[in-house]
Amino acid sequence: MASLRLPAQIVTRGTLNHHNSSPSSATSGRLSWRRSLTPENSIPLFPSSSSSSLNRERSIVVPVTCSAAAVNLAPGTPVRPTSILVVGATGTLGRQIVRRALDEGYDVRCLVRPRPAPADFLRDWGATVVNADLSKPETIPATLVGIHTVIDCATGRPEEPIKTVDWEGKVALIQCAKAMGIQKYVFYSIHNCDKHPEVPLMEIKYCTEKFLQESGLNHITIRLCGFMQGLIGQYAVPILEEKSVWGTDAPTRVAYMDTQDIARLTLIALRNEKINGKLLTFAGPRAWTTQEVITLCERLAGQDANVTTVPVSVLRVTRQLTRFFQWTNDVADRLAFSEVLSSDTVFSVPMTETNSLLGVDQKDMVTLEKYLQDYFSNILKKLKDLKAQSKQSDIYF
Repeated sequence: MASLRLPAQIVTRGTLNHHNSSPSSATSGRLSWRRSLTPENSIPLFPSSSSSSLNRERSIVVPVTCSAAAVNLAPGTPVRPTSILVVGATGTLGRQIVRRALDEGYDVRCLVRPRPAPADFLRDWGATVVNADLSKPETIPATLVGIHTVIDCATGRPEEPIKTVDWEGKVALIQCAKAMGIQKYVFYSIHNCDKHPEVPLMEIKYCTEKFLQESGLNHITIRLCGFMQGLIGQYAVPILEEKSVWGTDAPTRVAYMDTQDIARLTLIALRNEKINGKLLTFAGPRAWTTQEVITLCERLAGQDANVTTVPVSVLRVTRQLTRFFQWTNDVADRLAFSEVLSSDTVFSVPMTETNSLLGVDQKDMVTLEKYLQDYFSNILKKLKDLKAQSKQSDIYF
């Protein structure tokens, strides 16, 4: 039986795994990457976590096999340029990519993990859904058959170790895409990820950028600052429900962007051959602090927020404490963003050059004021209607 073998050699150092490290040593290393498309000395991609060590190098090769009957490996087999695979299609950004691509006439296939609640809304929109798991490389190749472009929106779940999907899974996906002749790969990263190696997810994003660049795939890397959609659950809903809103005293500013705008710009970039191999950064019209976002939500909701402020210094100390225990190490990785919050970082870039390259007008971008105004207007109207209906249906004896 013919098989597809996808070997690559990667040398990793540093913060991918620091179970046996101290807080000070955890940021002393850096990930590095080195590729080799030779199958010699293959070992599994996923070594036992108990044998991991911060300062030890390890060579990792991803062997993936699949039936030739299931995967067409004939060289030069034509695929439709409109065939797209969206990875992470059920996520905040992924679903907007799917919806936009379908509206523009693309044939969209969605890679989703097997789940108890099927992603029926994607099928209802007109997309094809296939089950696979980036943490299981053997499930990937069949999803790429007949695909021209991969748009990678996937990220790990909060309960998972950061490296499982965002590093090991992405490496396997890129290797499969290269071996199966995918003609374009779109990868979403984080703005300023190259400047914050102390944050595991940001370091992984930067290393994935470099790995993708060195893979030889035709690609576009898009760095993002923040999603407007994420502010609804974090601030808008708790204010309406008169629950506590958690904030920090950090001066960090974020240029939040509507994921629908991100999807629109992504599809424009996909059709522009001049952008192949480029690194783009998408940012919203204005950068906001946490307090400014809360104040805006209060004004639009017509009520004050119950704000609980957590000093960044407390987050930093909490991160250091959780690093001492293996079972809280993933929590420490996520709290690492406190280091970024305390650095007075501005997650924003001027969009003038990018807009010119894409041929779009900044005036067409949704502002945070407009996005939240629409949300609160719709919600408050629905609440008013429900209240009126409730009064009309009251029965008195």
